Amino acid sequence: MKRVKRLLPGIASLVACTAMHAAHGQPVDATAMQSVQHLHDFQVVEFRRYTTSAGERAHFVKYFDTYFPEAFEQLGAMVFGQFTERGNPDHFTWLRGFKDIHARPVVNAAFYYGPLWREHRLKVNAILPDSDNVMLLRPLQAESAITVLPAVDPVIEEQGAQGIVVAQIFAVKKGHEDTFAKQAQAAFADYRIDGVHPAGVLVTLDVPNNFPQLPIRSDGPFLVWLGVVRDNTTLDRQLAPRLTSAEHALAGTGLLRGAPERIVMDPTPRSRLRWLPDVRDEATR
Repeated sequence: MKRVKRLLPGIASLVACTAMHAAHGQPVDATAMQSVQHLHDFQVVEFRRYTTSAGERAHFVKYFDTYFPEAFEQLGAMVFGQFTERGNPDHFTWLRGFKDIHARPVVNAAFYYGPLWREHRLKVNAILPDSDNVMLLRPLQAESAITVLPAVDPVIEEQGAQGIVVAQIFAVKKGHEDTFAKQAQAAFADYRIDGVHPAGVLVTLDVPNNFPQLPIRSDGPFLVWLGVVRDNTTLDRQLAPRLTSAEHALAGTGLLRGAPERIVMDPTPRSRLRWLPDVRDEATR
C-alpha cells in the first residue's frame, strides 16, 4: 500500500504534464491511444451526408454532439467523426462504423427503436429534411481502415476538436475498382507531408441494404480518401495543390464516371476525427 502511495504523486505529475502539453498544442506521448485500443476493427462504414433546414445546422450539431456518439458506442458501433462542410452552409457529414455487416441492422434497430432516439427524434427530424445521401463502404485494405481516435477531452481540449478534415470521393467505373485503387494509392502517397495525417481509404461495400429503413446509395462504386489537416495554411499551401494534381491525373485515367469530388470539413466540437499533434502517422495511417 505504501508503494502505491509513493507512485500516486508521480502519476498525478505525469497526467498534469500531459494535459499542459496538449492544451498548448505540443506533441504528447502517444499513450493517449491506449485508451481506445479496444475500439478497433470496424469493417463497415456509413459515409452519411445530411442536409439541414436553412439556418438550423448549428442546432443540429448541438443535438448530435450532445446525444448520439456515446449511444452508438454503447451499442457496439462507432461514430468516427462528425463535421460541417465548408461552402455548404446546410450540409452536415458524419462517419459511422460497425464491426461487420451483420452488426449493422442489430445496432440500428436498437438505436432507432430505442428510448434515446424516441425522445429526441421529433425535434431532430424537424430540422433534417434529407438524410438519404449515404455511401456504404469498407476499408480498401486492413491498413487503410479508419483508426478510432480518443474522444475529445473536455478538460484539456477546452476549445473542442481542431483541424480540418478532407474527403476525396472518386466515382469509379464498375469493373475497374482494383485498377483504379492501385493508381489512386500511388497518388495518395504524395499527400504524406508534415501537417497532414492520412485517416483512411474506403471503397464501396457492394451488398444489399440489410436495414432498409435507412437508405443507402446504389450508384457506386466509389473510392474515398480521408485525411486530417493541421490548419488552413497547410491545406491551402501544401495539400490543396497535391489534391488538385492527383484529381487531374486520376480523372485522366479513363476509369472514373465523373469528376472527383472534394469535401473540406470542420470537425464539430466533439468529433473524434480531428487534428491531434500527439498522434503519429502510424496511428492514423
